[in-house]
Amino acid sequence: MTSSARRPRIAIIGAGPGGLAAAMLLAQTNASVTIFERLDHVGGRSATIPVRAPTGTFRFDTGPTFFLYPRVLSEIFAACGRRLDQEVDLMRVDPQYRLIFEDGGQIKASATIEDTVREIARISPRDAAAFPRFMADNRAKLEAFRPALESPFNGPADLLRRGVLRSLPALRPHQTLDRYLARYFSDERVRLAFSFQSKYLGMSPFRCPSLFSILSFIEYEFGVWHPRGGCGAVMTAMARIATAAGVDLRLRAPVCEILFEGRRAVGIRTASGVERFDAVVINADFAQAMTTLVPDALRRRWSNRRIASRKFSCSTFMMYLGIEGDLPGVDHHTVYLSKDYRRNVSEIERGQVPPSNPSFYVQNACLTDPDLAPPGHATLYVLVPVGRRIGQGIDWKTETPRFRALALDRLKRIGIHDIERRIRYEKIFTPTEWEHDLNVFTGATFNLSHNLGQMMHMRPRNRFEDLDSVYLVGGGTHPGSGLPVIFESARITSRLMMQDLGLDAGPAVATDLPMHQPQPVPEAV
Repeated sequence: MTSSARRPRIAIIGAGPGGLAAAMLLAQTNASVTIFERLDHVGGRSATIPVRAPTGTFRFDTGPTFFLYPRVLSEIFAACGRRLDQEVDLMRVDPQYRLIFEDGGQIKASATIEDTVREIARISPRDAAAFPRFMADNRAKLEAFRPALESPFNGPADLLRRGVLRSLPALRPHQTLDRYLARYFSDERVRLAFSFQSKYLGMSPFRCPSLFSILSFIEYEFGVWHPRGGCGAVMTAMARIATAAGVDLRLRAPVCEILFEGRRAVGIRTASGVERFDAVVINADFAQAMTTLVPDALRRRWSNRRIASRKFSCSTFMMYLGIEGDLPGVDHHTVYLSKDYRRNVSEIERGQVPPSNPSFYVQNACLTDPDLAPPGHATLYVLVPVGRRIGQGIDWKTETPRFRALALDRLKRIGIHDIERRIRYEKIFTPTEWEHDLNVFTGATFNLSHNLGQMMHMRPRNRFEDLDSVYLVGGGTHPGSGLPVIFESARITSRLMMQDLGLDAGPAVATDLPMHQPQPVPEAV
């Protein structure tokens, strides 16, 4: 515990969503908080980047484009005396997204149960009747899982906590997601509609634990939202609130090394010199930060060898396109699922060749938010899941032109034809760029995967178990990846730090808020 004669000093490495949320909460205590960000902007993988083209400025979300389950962030803002709905213009998107199956058929995922039932019935009337039961069962499942999502896991004994132990039977941890969904839906396309999200946890629905059925449930129960200005607008608002509360935010300030006395972190070194701190919060990509900022000899459980042996998520081949004209008939979000989905997932997991018949996702954000592009133009965000960098793997420098052509050709499947002549700005991100430009370990865009051996106490812990005075936030720690749970990781970590450092704890430590706290719901767009 630090002396009460001075303000405890906390360093946060990385101004991504987890680091910003932790800074907001810790700034409500008597701590002095400094964020060190390598880039010239906040947000990390969740930034919105403006780019200038001859026709004007286009703005693209770098990574996440779905803003889900605003409850957690709303509570973090409230702990700082702010209202999320007053700081960020959140627009609920309806239809939430369009799913198109190469096997035939499509589903417009709606914000209402009645409309979704009608959409499912176009493919499978029998399955449509099961949708309300799926929603009711997963409403109970999310409530049961709440103790695990909102509490730290410091060791196996935490599994025996009353709320966690009681929830395990409802979570069916050893059943796969696809088998669980078969209890409701007989048509494989319908099951994919409620399980494709598992790919972004680093798993296929045929191996992903069944508890992650709550992902699609959350979309339907709480909506899919678009922050005006892109998801980066949320990050900008968080940085604004943090700095107003006294956080020292330093951009273009990469951390070169975490300094230790024995196993205790005592400071950091940047190009500007050495500074001492009482605690260090790592928001940078977990595996990348550990293998570059911390000596391997100091880490017992998470050595370089162990990290290399862990399961990681897929990567993504990204195309950020500034388009002349609009994209008629293309929804805000479109997901195209390939015919042989099992083969598609298998090729991604092996990571030795690019997918031959890839699934893909497209965002046409200007349909909702036209100011993201110059007048008479639109932004087109194309994401194709691919394997992360494994060994020699794929040479993306050589492969990119061919795969780009394949991706543009696949866009015809959702009604986007003759697009190349309309491109006025183009940027491509492959696993190589994710790794080298954004410091993502082996380009695994969604961090460590979420199999049973890498969840709760088996995941790197919020109070990092290998080192003293080192804490983690972000997708590489508990509860996992995805913006809502990353925000929750910041809340868990902040509470632990308040206890460990003897900080004055404010309303940020409250955990008794209702699961279904009412949210301001703007009109759907």
